[in-house]
Amino acid sequence: MDWPQPRWTGIFSTRFVCAVATLGPIGTRLPAPGTWGSLVGLVYAMVFWRYARWEVTLVWTAIAAYVAVAFCGDAARRLGKGDPGEIVLDEFVAVPLVFLAWRHWHGGLWPEWAVLLLGFGLFRLYDIVKPFGIRRLQRWNAGWGIVADDIAAALAAGATLHALAVLWRLLH
Repeated sequence: MDWPQPRWTGIFSTRFVCAVATLGPIGTRLPAPGTWGSLVGLVYAMVFWRYARWEVTLVWTAIAAYVAVAFCGDAARRLGKGDPGEIVLDEFVAVPLVFLAWRHWHGGLWPEWAVLLLGFGLFRLYDIVKPFGIRRLQRWNAGWGIVADDIAAALAAGATLHALAVLWRLLH
């Protein structure tokens, strides 16, 4: 995919762009920054999107993903790296998609802590292993590739979570 990298972040300093893309110290000072960024994304999902309609979550996540494309792509360019591990805004923005429509279709099926733990684990697994062609999305240029693989991992994790719920209902 060869979409142009958004350039509007050029008005900001390198320090600011990199701080947004790394979520400050989350991406730069902690071990396993992708996991920590995903955990912060899980908190974000629960605080802001826990009771929201799935359509609202989807639209706001699409907007946030565009912002992430701009900041992540610009930060990677300024750091001189392709997809630096310290950039974790992409994980943060993608996590709400793991739980998209969960309450609407399966609310109350399992304890919420179990759903969060399973969804988080599936997201991290798919983000690290990158199955189902997710790895190819990283080839997209600039910020598009940085963000697209995380969005796909979140959607795959969400689809797996929903499939497991359907299977659970069929077997019980």
